[in-house]
Order: sequence, then structure tokens, then C-alpha cells
Amino acid sequence: MVSMDDLPVRDDLRGQVPYGAPQLEVAARLNVNENPFAPSEGLVADVAAAVADATRGLNRYPDRDAVALRADLAAYLGRESGVALVGDQLWAANGSNEVMHQLMLAFGGPGRTAIGFAPTYSMYPEYCRDTFTRYVAVPRDEGFRLSTATALEAIELHQPDIVLLASPNNPTGTALDLDVVKAVLDAAPGMVVVDEAYAEFRRAGTPSSLELLAGHPRLVVTRTMSKAFGLAGARLGYLAADPAVVTAVQLVRLPYHLSAVTQAVARAALVHSDELQAQVALLRDERDALVEWLRGNGFRVADSDANFVFFGEFDDRHAVWQSLLDRGVLIRETGPEQWLRVSVGTPEENAAFRAALEEVTR
Repeated sequence: MVSMDDLPVRDDLRGQVPYGAPQLEVAARLNVNENPFAPSEGLVADVAAAVADATRGLNRYPDRDAVALRADLAAYLGRESGVALVGDQLWAANGSNEVMHQLMLAFGGPGRTAIGFAPTYSMYPEYCRDTFTRYVAVPRDEGFRLSTATALEAIELHQPDIVLLASPNNPTGTALDLDVVKAVLDAAPGMVVVDEAYAEFRRAGTPSSLELLAGHPRLVVTRTMSKAFGLAGARLGYLAADPAVVTAVQLVRLPYHLSAVTQAVARAALVHSDELQAQVALLRDERDALVEWLRGNGFRVADSDANFVFFGEFDDRHAVWQSLLDRGVLIRETGPEQWLRVSVGTPEENAAFRAALEEVTR
């Protein structure tokens, strides 16, 4: 048995470790921002029927352009955001991770630069590494906000080919004002990607960047079915953009990248979008209550429009993390050293987290 160091691996991959968070069987698993509610029996039945139907044709390749799924996604976004879209403006892949990777393949590459605003999603540098794109992390403002001034200064300095904006941002949960996105679109020389993986959890009155698609052909808005739809195990992410962006991404996608089974599962789940939005409303209420409780107990908490809460500050966050784990509650060490992130779970899981945190920090 040899180690990776004994292989002719790319030099920039030596010493690296794969992305991942602990997958542990504990009473309250609140570390990777999953939807805590399992699919309803009605959804299970519809998915099972759709998969059975797809299985009858598995001797054939799937629709490589996922035309029907893209039309369904466009219709869903129209209901969710009020923005009228057509299937040609949508593209789907195996999770929003693959969507982002395809965007970096199409618009990044050697000699090109992408910027993000830290702390933000930890996979952005890895997308860039994989595609030989230079990545620049620009610090956020106080309270993990991103001001127009900070964004424009970074664009002027780095002249990026790709600007990565997460809204709501992971790990902080903070959402962007559309005025910031508009200013970035006016100033950026290349593509602007707004990562809206948690958009369905945004508070009332918080707009989506989908509203800016008309008239902005270099804007891309990415979404996922992993969070609000509770389909993390299905791996379905997508983007909305000008049809020309979809054409560019199709140049770099692998042949038949999205299986017939995945497409069938996603289409079946979209039929249940109203049912799933009721769960989202409950999780929003639980999140807001958790933010209030944490602040009431003296913690600093970032404003959250997502299904997680970022809180601190701790002299030794790992000790707190470990003590919570010892009590059956798994959360996430991510972002600045003194902060922790907890996903919003069921009411019972959230109560277990509060009780454990009180014991650990009293």
C-alpha cells in the first residue's frame, strides 16, 4: 500500500485533504445545514413511482440537456420569486457544487481571477484550485456585512473575471442588499455569480438576485434542492442566467452528467414545493427564536437569512464544540476561530442544543 505522496499527483494537491464535515451518528446532527425533516410519505410515493418509471429506460442515456426538468425549475422559481423565467435560462447538475465547478471551468482558468468575500463558503478556493483559477479572498466589513464600497474597491484592485457573492452567505447567514449586487454588476469586468443556496430561508422582504437577471447577461444565480427541498441525498443544483451562459456551461459539462434517476426525483419533488415551503416557514421561525435566545444569553450572533446561525465568541471554540458533541449535539467549526455555526433542526433538536450549550458555558 502506497500513500498519495508516492504518486505523481499535481504539486498543488500535495498536502491537501478532501472537503468534508464530520458524519457522526448523534442525537442532534446540526453541522451541515441539512433540512431536518424527512420527505413526507406522499413525496416518497411519488419519487418511488417516478424512479420506477425512469428505471424502465435505464438502458438508454438520459436527456443530456434535462429539458423537462429545466422547465419545471423555471416554473418553480417564478412561483417562489415572482420572476418569470423559461427553461433555456436554467441549467441543472449534481448539486450546486457541480454547477459552480462548471461555471469556473467555463469562465475561469489559467490567467484568470475570482474573488470572494471572507468568511464565505469554503469550497470557493477549491473550485478555483481545480480549474487553475487564481482566488482572492477579500475581508468582509464589520458584522460580516458586505458594503458597496468594499466590493467596488476589491473589483477595482483585482479586476476579477468572476465575482462570487453568497447571499445568504455561508457560514454567517447574512444576505446581500440588491444595491450591492447592482453596483458589482455595473463595475465587474467579468461574470458575477450570486450563490443563493439558502435563498428560500430568507426573511420576508429580502429580495432574490433573480430580480436582476433581466438586462444583466453576466449575472448568474445558483440554487440547490438540497436545503429547502430536503433533497441533500439526491444531489440536484441549478443556475438561472441568460441563455448564453447556459450555452457556455454546456461546453464544459461531462456527457450525460445528470442521471435519469436524479432528474426523475427532482421533478417529483418540485410537484410538492408548496408542502415543502410549509417546512421552510417552520424552520425560519425556529431560526429566529434561536437567534433571540442566543443573544438573550449574551452571545454575539450574525443576522441570519439562512437555516443556520453563526454565533460566538469563544476563547476555545473547539473545546465548546467537543463538549457539545459529548452531549450528543454536533455543530460546525468553521469561519473565524472564535465562532461556531449551528444548523436549525427540529424543535426537539434545537431544544437539545440550547440545553447542551447552557451546560457547557454556564
